[in-house]
Amino acid sequence: MKTLEEFVALFAEQFDETDANQISATTAFHELDEWSSLIGLSVIAMVDEEFDIALKGDDVKNAVTVEDLYNKVIAKL
Repeated sequence: MKTLEEFVALFAEQFDETDANQISATTAFHELDEWSSLIGLSVIAMVDEEFDIALKGDDVKNAVTVEDLYNKVIAKL
């Protein structure tokens, strides 16, 4: 199982223009300038690949912080 810190790093890799140092567990990721539905799909694909978990669009939409999303993933394990 991946730690929160590992999840944050994997999450940050989905962004091309946002510095990974700007993304932490408490980041409200919907507020990032680069956030888009395409990155949301990339996050869903990353979770599927790394955790073998199928997130739904609503899981991503309803999460506020990166840690919220991590907790949703852990709850599905």
